[in-house]
Amino acid sequence: MATTGYKSISRVDHEKKHSYGFFVRVAFQRKMHQRFFSDGAEGGKRAALKAAIRWRNATEKKLGKPRTERTVAMTSPRNTSGVVGIRQATKAMTRDGKKQGPVYEVWWFPTPGVIRKTSVSIYKYGQREAFRRALALRKAGEKEMYGTVVSQDVTRIGPKRAVVKKVRRAKRRITRKKRK
Repeated sequence: MATTGYKSISRVDHEKKHSYGFFVRVAFQRKMHQRFFSDGAEGGKRAALKAAIRWRNATEKKLGKPRTERTVAMTSPRNTSGVVGIRQATKAMTRDGKKQGPVYEVWWFPTPGVIRKTSVSIYKYGQREAFRRALALRKAGEKEMYGTVVSQDVTRIGPKRAVVKKVRRAKRRITRKKRK
């Protein structure tokens, strides 16, 4: 399959099977939608390409996927926060790096090749407020990237239990050090 220069559309020229046309794949939220546009059925190469582009745009609109030539990142089973672009990590709280605390790291790509990254302290804001702030930052980043918010409604998603336990342990360590 050769590329056409259009996102999600590939050219198929299969001599042995006498198959000529454009193959469109639209993937969004772990589902794949695909369709083949034959040159013969559509009335030529250009007509098949135009039909493929129309179908791709209509399908993306129906699914709620933003119409962009950029890749739209979706959730991974390895994601611990439940939201793409947000992860729980540990960062230095002091300049010398001796004190470390839990944070939510947020990142987005405003233009291809440019990464924006920031973090929200769980120790400072608490688990739920830090997650809410990180989510607001990520949504603002998605608007900057795609012109609209792509991530699902995550009102029910919150920090996982393991993350909460890590935060409690970190707070205990810090308070013990203060007592000494």
